[in-house]
Amino acid sequence: MTSLPIVGAAMTLSDVETHRNWLLEKPRDLELQSFVEAEVLNGDWQPLAERARKLLDGHEGRLGIHGPFWGFVIASQDPEIRAVVSKRLLQALDVCANIGATQMVIHSPYTSWSYNNLDNNKGEREKIIEYTHLTLKDAVKRAEDIGLTMVIENIEDKDPHIRVGLADSFNSPAVAVSIDTGHAHYAHGYTGAPPVDYYVHAAGNRLQHVHLQDADGYADRHWSLGEGNIHWRAVFAALAKLNNNPRLIIEIKDKSKIPASAAYLASLGLAE
Repeated sequence: MTSLPIVGAAMTLSDVETHRNWLLEKPRDLELQSFVEAEVLNGDWQPLAERARKLLDGHEGRLGIHGPFWGFVIASQDPEIRAVVSKRLLQALDVCANIGATQMVIHSPYTSWSYNNLDNNKGEREKIIEYTHLTLKDAVKRAEDIGLTMVIENIEDKDPHIRVGLADSFNSPAVAVSIDTGHAHYAHGYTGAPPVDYYVHAAGNRLQHVHLQDADGYADRHWSLGEGNIHWRAVFAALAKLNNNPRLIIEIKDKSKIPASAAYLASLGLAE
């Protein structure tokens, strides 16, 4: 019997078909990435949802999706853009309700530019929070109604605390925090942000989701774990201090290496 955390993965439905045995061998969490595109959400996604339910028959892990993010931010000043973003998120939440997903990843509004300008423009910190609330208001209510949590993923975030404060500002179980290890490592190498494990410590028990990808601190590599230079022992030592059980999701470009990434963590005695 082991007390090591069990890792899951981010996959499209086609990837699930390829890695179904690996996914079902343990109660591995799954993040479906087949419902991101506007064309899918605006169209008839019911056949995809039916395919997902059939493929996941027997799946014992927790199910989530990556929400839409292409071409927009969740803190736009423009009310018409906010309306489109709200619509996309509500469409994705309809998918979640249909397939039984209990988590959805959304992207942080904070950038490396905003880090240096939040206090340069009066009220800028408050405005980002205000615009985000206006955008997410209906989605948060819908998420609460279906028992789902939206987790805010760091993209360019240089300050590991600021996204946690944004999540806290909703005072809702429907909003929590995600960390992408590669994004954090990029921020560390390129903008002088702290190392990845600092992001884990900053999030604390507000952390409910982690994208596990390896990188070299230069770009958003999404390499298989062990191919970059992220300090995985430090990351998992920080995760071990948490009282909750965040979903640990391998998110790499080469999906054929998902089992190898899990095996790499197992070889270090960090996860299975």
